[in-house]
Amino acid sequence: MTETVVTRSRFVCSLFRVGSEGEARERVAAVRREWWEASHHCTAYVLEGGRVARSSDDGEPAGTAGAPMLEVLRGLELTEVLAVVTRYFGGVKLGAGGLVRAYGGAVSAAVDAAGTVELEWWPRLLIRVDYANAGSMEGLLRLREDVRLAEVLFTDVVTFDVACADAELLAAWAAGQSAGSAEVEPAGSVRVEL
Repeated sequence: MTETVVTRSRFVCSLFRVGSEGEARERVAAVRREWWEASHHCTAYVLEGGRVARSSDDGEPAGTAGAPMLEVLRGLELTEVLAVVTRYFGGVKLGAGGLVRAYGGAVSAAVDAAGTVELEWWPRLLIRVDYANAGSMEGLLRLREDVRLAEVLFTDVVTFDVACADAELLAAWAAGQSAGSAEVEPAGSVRVEL
């Protein structure tokens, strides 16, 4: 969260990683409840790799708040992100150009302060091994930079729920580590933070 002041108006920008429009709406509602006394809560979000993009001026003149916020997110090629700029009116009208600069600038400052991460789609695998191989397998999986271990399930066998950069390579590796006894099952794909 960052705050900028333009001609006595305060612009507080909150950024969130979101995965759906429903989650974005929930976050906006939470910000509205927290900052209930503010004049405006303008929003912009980009989802699904850029296929879904929405913005709201929340009572500011049309195109002066949500649109410039959205353009900052798109210009930086960000996705799965929501920006909410909460404005406390300072008593001085900024005009259309001033509002565009203030709202866009608030989002730019917040992104600069927060930084960005790269997300990539990786294959997801379920690797099942017997208890005799589980300990060493888990330790080695945790050491690999090309693997993200999401969960370990203990039933009659041990199941590792992993995301990996290369499914074929990891399947061959798991077979080698378990003397061919590992069962590897594809389980779709998942977004991974690099």
